[in-house]
Amino acid sequence: MTDENAVIKERIFNTITLHNKSIYSDFLERDVTFDVYLPKAITNFQNVSLLLINDGQDLPKMPFDDILEKLYLEGAIEPIICVGIYCGLSRSMEYGTQFSVDYKGRGARAGLYKKFVFDELLPYLMNEYNIVSFKEKAFAGFSLGGLTALDLVWNDANEFCKAGVFSGSLWWRRKGYDVGYEDEKDRLMHLQVKKDNYKPGLKFFIQTGSGDETADRNNNGIIDSIDDAIDLIAALKEKGYTDDEIKYVELEDGTHDVETWARVFPDFLRWGWGLQ
Repeated sequence: MTDENAVIKERIFNTITLHNKSIYSDFLERDVTFDVYLPKAITNFQNVSLLLINDGQDLPKMPFDDILEKLYLEGAIEPIICVGIYCGLSRSMEYGTQFSVDYKGRGARAGLYKKFVFDELLPYLMNEYNIVSFKEKAFAGFSLGGLTALDLVWNDANEFCKAGVFSGSLWWRRKGYDVGYEDEKDRLMHLQVKKDNYKPGLKFFIQTGSGDETADRNNNGIIDSIDDAIDLIAALKEKGYTDDEIKYVELEDGTHDVETWARVFPDFLRWGWGLQ
């Protein structure tokens, strides 16, 4: 795999260097675009933390570079390499859970997306920036991208240590509501946690908003996205995770959009890599 046809653009800020790149993925059979946000405070990227972010095409809308710039200028976070991976046209097939497709067959290429991350993206980054090893690796994402980030972290706890889930699609289920669906048996991410064991070293940042949606399948007065997040946290705690390892943020006026995620992303970065 080479980047001979890569589109490389560069913008320079006070504290970061931003590269826009593209590589061809044999696994996904498409060009994958991604933005690399490098901290200017260091020139040797050995043992620097890496944060991968799904739906990287949404980061410029925040704008993410301004978020990083402000935090670095404040001395609020340690230098980290952030990589925003743009989704493809088959987003609902490449994102999801490796454990199973959902009730509509979506997520069938989630395993291939994992192969892209491990066998193509990570080797490319390490070669391009002369990195032998990272201090730690984390994965974050928005909506379905958040579910996918969590799924990758959970299933590859030997590689990743933190997950950032913003308005995550934790409703991802193997049965439709009209064909015998049950919360305890059919939510795919919850099932994985319940069937698995405690994995030391993992930490979770989970965000929801009261305006993420309006659906309330059990008519308990709480929207499904909040119910699903709270139930997932309960499942994690049953496995042994504590409040020191789980950060839950529920925004009273939060909605399912980039503006909301931009508001809370600085808190996620401080939580994961804060210096103060």
